[in-house]
Amino acid sequence: MEMEDNQIEAAENNHSRDIEVAPALISVHPAQTSVAVAVGSDLRIFDLHRGNCGVTLVDECSEPFHKDSIRAIRYSAKGKLLVSAGDDKLVKIWSTDSWRCIVSVSSEKRVSAVAISNDEMYVCYADKFGVVWVVDLPELDGNGLLVDKKAVPLLAHYCSIITSLEFSPDGHFIVTADRDFKIRVTVFPKKPLDGAHEIQSFCLGHTEFVSCLAFICYADYPQGFLISGSGDSTVRLWDVVSGSLLDTCEVGVKAGLVETGRSDEDYFTVTNLCTIPKFNLVAVAIQSFEGIILLSCDISSQSLHVIKVVSAMGENFIPTSLGSSSSAELLWMVTGVSKLHGSDFNSLARVKVISSFTNINTDSADHTPHVLRDDEVPGTEKLLEKLQGSLSIDEKVFQAAAEAVKTAMCNLLIKKQYSSEKREFRKRGRNDRKVKQ
Repeated sequence: MEMEDNQIEAAENNHSRDIEVAPALISVHPAQTSVAVAVGSDLRIFDLHRGNCGVTLVDECSEPFHKDSIRAIRYSAKGKLLVSAGDDKLVKIWSTDSWRCIVSVSSEKRVSAVAISNDEMYVCYADKFGVVWVVDLPELDGNGLLVDKKAVPLLAHYCSIITSLEFSPDGHFIVTADRDFKIRVTVFPKKPLDGAHEIQSFCLGHTEFVSCLAFICYADYPQGFLISGSGDSTVRLWDVVSGSLLDTCEVGVKAGLVETGRSDEDYFTVTNLCTIPKFNLVAVAIQSFEGIILLSCDISSQSLHVIKVVSAMGENFIPTSLGSSSSAELLWMVTGVSKLHGSDFNSLARVKVISSFTNINTDSADHTPHVLRDDEVPGTEKLLEKLQGSLSIDEKVFQAAAEAVKTAMCNLLIKKQYSSEKREFRKRGRNDRKVKQ
């Protein structure tokens, strides 16, 4: 039996190594003073404020830097912190003033999502077992306090992998989405280390896994309105207080990517969302689509509308992550993967930027967003060299990367199917089934 177990485990691990690659991620400082890109275990940051140059990170923790694929990066709302986390079960909190790792946390499981409270006092992260953990951040001295901390459980989704984690704009709620179609709105407690026990609402309506969340905020509605994307090829608008579904936008159909009645909508999973606050816009990335879709959010009518499809980005550019700042008028995008088999490049990324969102709600062709040339991007060649790793990569390599991106996004979001033998083997190895000595 032991030999059989080893064979099952070896086969499963070999299969994972053959197909698993990590999609590139991007995050933008709220004041657009810096931009961060993660590709595999590599965290690349460019400072647009001081010196217009690449950043050298300093990590003096007991386990320095990431050793495996980074699956989440996030700036805090005030921009003082950057958090990175991933498959090496490390959550690292960086000071954006010194670019030092000020806190490092070891997770029990691989990390799938991160969020930072609006007051920058707490960092939350979700693991692959469906548990959300919280870390309290102490008052840091002028040099930055370097500590290895322990996290405590905040809430759980009962073995369903959490795909996205967001704080509401007013900080009153923390919202979690999972692979089992659920969105849970939880009251963020005054004492988070004691756990979050009050559920405000559930936002139910998606017919496939929920892949991403974002908030769009208005002055007269401090909680904001929640926007979600899913494997059902829809973007939905929610009232988080009541959990009410306000509108559903079938982005795949309305953008002409999916024909009504076809059965392959899963090929057009919504993989990422990003709000552009100044214009009440939502940028949507769709699996396998070489471009983005822009939605207008009209709160007076509580509705979402497709207003532009932006696809003039060059071949093989399938965005894996989107980012914008609250103060600038740019949308940042990245495509790329790590562990690209058959290539000399261990990790590959390509960054593009879109501008000119003014008057975009009109039908005039003159108001189409502009995809910036490389020499128009803030920071130009220095930024691209830092965030991409190279400026000269053969188009055939990018084509291979585009295929790997499709596989990566599929494996990241869709539940793995196991044979009955593998399921039994995995049950025997579960941590919660082990008897502590």
